[in-house]
Formats: sequence, structure tokens, C-alpha cells
Amino acid sequence: MSSSDVEFSGMPRDEQGPVFGEPWEAQSFAMALALHRAGIFQWTEWAAMLAEEIRRAQAAGDPDTGATYYRHWQATLERMIVAKGLSNSQTIDRYGSAWAHAALRTPHGMPIELAPEDL
Repeated sequence: MSSSDVEFSGMPRDEQGPVFGEPWEAQSFAMALALHRAGIFQWTEWAAMLAEEIRRAQAAGDPDTGATYYRHWQATLERMIVAKGLSNSQTIDRYGSAWAHAALRTPHGMPIELAPEDL
């Protein structure tokens, strides 16, 4: 199955295709597509893990309005990366914290860039 054949249920869409509310959503989406195209995982694996992530979020109180879809997508991406041995949760957490630190010092509207002191 090619990525163009994959239908992601629940993904925000309009007439032209996927709709992203923030740049990070598009980047997370693109990363998952790139990993799939590289043969890291099959879409059936992705769909199962994403469904599990959404079920866990709903059980924890997520109202499933679609507003948190890409948060589930990102969490699934991080879990898949760990499951496939591409990284570990400590490294992912470290970079997440570094990104948050860099965002705090970045003026609004400017690109966020990681610096050595962020890590």
C-alpha cells in the first residue's frame, strides 16, 4: 500500500487534503510518512499503534473532538521510534525539553533553533 492510498481516519481534512493547524503537525505527519517510505514500519502497525494511543487518551478524558489528533499522532510517532530502536525515550524527552527551553527564549514569529545550551 502506498502512502497515497492510506486513509487516516479522524485526520482533519478539507477538499485539498490534510489540514494542519500548526507547522509541527505537518512536520510530524511528514516524519511518519518518511519513516514508512523508508520501510521502518507498515501502515497496519501505525494504524494499530495510533488507535491504541487514541483509546488511551480517551480513557484518560480526551473528548476526541479532533483538536488533539496530532498530539496523538506525535505520541504515536515517538512510541514507534522507540519500538523500532531508532532512539530511546530518554533522548526523545531530552530533545523535547530542549525544544521547550529554546521556544521560551525565541521571540514570537521567529524560528526556534536549538543551541548547545538548550541540551
